[in-house]
Amino acid sequence: MRGIIKSMKLDQKKVIVVGASSGIGASIARALGAKNCSIGLVARREELMHGIADEINTRAGRTIAQTYVGDVTHFDEAEPLLDRIAGDMGGVDVLIYVSGIMPAVQFHEYSFDKDRAMIEVNLLGAMAWINAAAKRFETARAGAIVGISSIAGDRGRGSMPGYITSKAALDAYLESIRNRISRYGVQVTTIKPGYVATDLLGGAKTPLKAISPDEAAAAIVSAIEEGAQVRYVPGFWRWIGMAVKLAPSFVMQRVKF
Repeated sequence: MRGIIKSMKLDQKKVIVVGASSGIGASIARALGAKNCSIGLVARREELMHGIADEINTRAGRTIAQTYVGDVTHFDEAEPLLDRIAGDMGGVDVLIYVSGIMPAVQFHEYSFDKDRAMIEVNLLGAMAWINAAAKRFETARAGAIVGISSIAGDRGRGSMPGYITSKAALDAYLESIRNRISRYGVQVTTIKPGYVATDLLGGAKTPLKAISPDEAAAAIVSAIEEGAQVRYVPGFWRWIGMAVKLAPSFVMQRVKF
């Protein structure tokens, strides 16, 4: 029936991972390789991306991962590159947008350049790629879109205003796309990780233990296969997010996190 989202087994699906050269993106690519997916890896860092693809292909015993150099801030290139990858793979079933940056910002620093860079990568790049995928999937009446957001997007906080804004806006955008195309049988999943031990975190001390990228990838794959609309990773972050949302403004104004 049109508009009903069914669970999606990823085995042997055709998947594009944008931001696949390291961290969560690389771990997602490896997890997809274990499911014999055809994978189009997109990233700027060609050498790292080739290493991930070689690892996946060696384990599979055949070529299932292909690499494509792309900069997500070259917005006009997103749709042509998606079309090229889909042509090479014989179609595309799933788009996963992982690309994200979080440059260090001091509590008393106000850097428009850093803020703009985060908006361009974390939000506008996602919009360029997801718009292209949404148009294709709406026509096909099938497909799945996955955006990697963050628990940070749940509430405005004193630290990292630009990063928080980029993720809060991404949440709203993904929800809007979901409400637009779920009626055509297209799944849209928002992933909201807590602390994950990637280069983005930069080895910073965290009040709660950071999970590994592989643990995050396993949870993300499960969320996609279960047809989740929004999934916190790990799941307990959902309750922390609820508590943060309910905290009064005067409390948020007195904390530095």
